[in-house]
Amino acid sequence: MIDIESQVFTTVATALRNEYGASNIYVAPEYVSQPPKFPAVFIVEMDNTVHLRGRDSANIENFVNVMYQIDVFSNKNAGKKAQAKEIIALVDDQFAQMGFSRTFLNPVQNMNDATIYRMTARYQAVVGKDQTIYRR
Repeated sequence: MIDIESQVFTTVATALRNEYGASNIYVAPEYVSQPPKFPAVFIVEMDNTVHLRGRDSANIENFVNVMYQIDVFSNKNAGKKAQAKEIIALVDDQFAQMGFSRTFLNPVQNMNDATIYRMTARYQAVVGKDQTIYRR
């Protein structure tokens, strides 16, 4: 299996922590219902499937389609939407630099707590077994 999840997470999380300070932002590779602090960012690989057109005669996996979902949560009293958009812009830049295409970006109603603003973005790419990332 072609797996670049840890590299993607490290790249984006490092950029976020450098921008906001590691103690001022929570970044995780798995969703938790009650993050220990805000803003909170979850970077989760949601799909990793064989790219069928890239299989060879031995049925070897040479490429995969990957999709990452980013969820940003802000609980600021004033400016939470602006903060979420600012974080998404930084995330978007990191994914673009890696070669991903953004396929989704929307505010999502946070059903658990309406006082917390949430934005969700999704990024997709095709990845070769040499870990080269190709835009879809």
